[in-house]
Amino acid sequence: MKKLVFVCMALAMFSVESMAQQGPGIGIRGGANFFNFGGADASSNEYTNRAGFHAGLYSTLFLGERLALEPGVFYSVKGTTNDDFANSRAVLNYVDVPVLLRLYLGEGFNIFGGPQASFLMSSQFEGDFFGSTFSYDTEAIRETDFGLVVGVGYNLPAGLNLQGSYDFGMTPVFKNSEAEIYNRGFKVSLGYTF
Repeated sequence: MKKLVFVCMALAMFSVESMAQQGPGIGIRGGANFFNFGGADASSNEYTNRAGFHAGLYSTLFLGERLALEPGVFYSVKGTTNDDFANSRAVLNYVDVPVLLRLYLGEGFNIFGGPQASFLMSSQFEGDFFGSTFSYDTEAIRETDFGLVVGVGYNLPAGLNLQGSYDFGMTPVFKNSEAEIYNRGFKVSLGYTF
């Protein structure tokens, strides 16, 4: 319940801030995720990228001609797959709240980066056994994940935009563990600014 209240408050603040600005307004963005577990202790396991998706809202708040602040709220499916006999995988569903600084380099090209807080909505471990898929909820995953986002984007005509980014998780994934295992992954997105 606390998570839902937080997400609603973040969306409300995001909308009010967007309407108060003299700018292009809010936008929607979504796309594909390719996440894995990274870090010193992840390299000893056979983790591979797991495909997921993300979708949500953002606002571009111009601070000057070439510089903009871009807060956002996104639902994002992350996790990993393990190359073992059961094709076991972690399915981690988050609400990501990035605050990006975007630098426009000219004619639509831009680079961006900034902090991101991620809030765990649900977590499951899954596996395939004898032609059936089994899953169970887990309490082993930390409820918050803080990290950095960096990327490159391009603004297309008619309000469309494309971007590719990398999420660099800095909070260990597992609670009650000293293992250095983090959420790391790429996102490819298509957006539309109203």
